Amino acid sequence: MSKMEEQENSKTRYSDEELAEFKVIINDMLDKARKEYNTLRDVIMHNGSNDIEDTTPSFKTVEDDGAMQLSKEEASQLAQRQYKFIQNLEGALVRIENKTYGICRVTGKLIPKERLKLVPHATLTVEAKEMLAKSGKN
Repeated sequence: MSKMEEQENSKTRYSDEELAEFKVIINDMLDKARKEYNTLRDVIMHNGSNDIEDTTPSFKTVEDDGAMQLSKEEASQLAQRQYKFIQNLEGALVRIENKTYGICRVTGKLIPKERLKLVPHATLTVEAKEMLAKSGKN
């Protein structure tokens, strides 16, 4: 174990400076996620003007309603996933404010920075996630 890993393992929470860094990452992801969600909602509502700015070329080229409906259903599923992702990111911001961000909800250990940078809304260490997966719980 490296010196840095030892220091991180002995900490009980991330510093305010570290939390501020994570907050920037999460807010950036949140902005992108909200834009994508709004685009998907426009597709579902079919509010798009179908001009050059249209991000769904399938709507322009699809002729029969069955294929068009499938595109709307896919967009709806993507929008639902995106909405859940946004909620998870917003939850992470609340944990930052509460200074509980980055603490595994099962083990109480700090979730490694590398994991949080990739999955900033994570609430479990990889070990805890694997442990829950084996036991069939989430």
